[in-house]
Amino acid sequence: MEVDRYLSRIGFEGPSGVPSLELLRSVHTCHLLSVPFEDLTVHSGGQVKLDLPALYDKVVNQRRGGFCFENNSLFYWLLTQLGFQATVLSGQVKNSITSRYGPPFDHLIVMVNLEGKRWLCDVGFGSAGFSVPLSLDTYGPQVQGHRVYRLRRIDDVHFLEWQKEENRGEDGDWTEIYKFNLEPRRLEDFAEMCQYHQSSPSSIFFCKSLCTVLRPGGRVSYVGRRLITTTFPSEATGGGLETTTRELEDEEIPAVLAENFGIVLQSPLIPKDDTITPPPVVY
Repeated sequence: MEVDRYLSRIGFEGPSGVPSLELLRSVHTCHLLSVPFEDLTVHSGGQVKLDLPALYDKVVNQRRGGFCFENNSLFYWLLTQLGFQATVLSGQVKNSITSRYGPPFDHLIVMVNLEGKRWLCDVGFGSAGFSVPLSLDTYGPQVQGHRVYRLRRIDDVHFLEWQKEENRGEDGDWTEIYKFNLEPRRLEDFAEMCQYHQSSPSSIFFCKSLCTVLRPGGRVSYVGRRLITTTFPSEATGGGLETTTRELEDEEIPAVLAENFGIVLQSPLIPKDDTITPPPVVY
């Protein structure tokens, strides 16, 4: 890995010689603002394999993105190269469509131990994701802009929750995003689920061609044959979330991907927006 090249790819400018909370927060947010969360390899005749040099080439040199196994494993590698004490963890996502949790190793996340405190990092989740690392040492609300998150623990299982695009305080309505424990994992542990997400009708990545990236003040997303632009609540929006959707013709999609995400695919994309089949097993 060429660390400086990676940092340039995510638009980070500043000192990176000493691990610090400021550096961790900065590279986390820069990553989300620069590297899309996407599954376009699956829908353009390719195959995702968990090989760090190949992922580095894809994200840094080809200026692509990836799903959680790709973005978070590469981010984990970057953090270790920057001198952070990082650990790979396994998560299980609660699907917002089926309301069911995925299997073990459904999601790859990263924990950082820094100066006696623990931080949850995730640069590979998508629209519900948090923009800066969350403290694993508190179970109270953690506010990030117009959103609020919290971590809840039952025995050795941690639950990440949010109030969607609202913040109604601790007594507001909390929705589970995913659950996880703190057992250290290896990248190869996720190989089977990486294949599952490329081939199962119960996976959003198999059912929908998608790409999304955080923007200052909002988010832009591509799904199937739609481009969705979201503006977060602010004084300019009157305090509400604004969303616009543009229907796309197939021939428009390559230009849309290039213009909005900087992505130029090497093979033709087959747009897909199928219904997700609920998984047969309940976790």
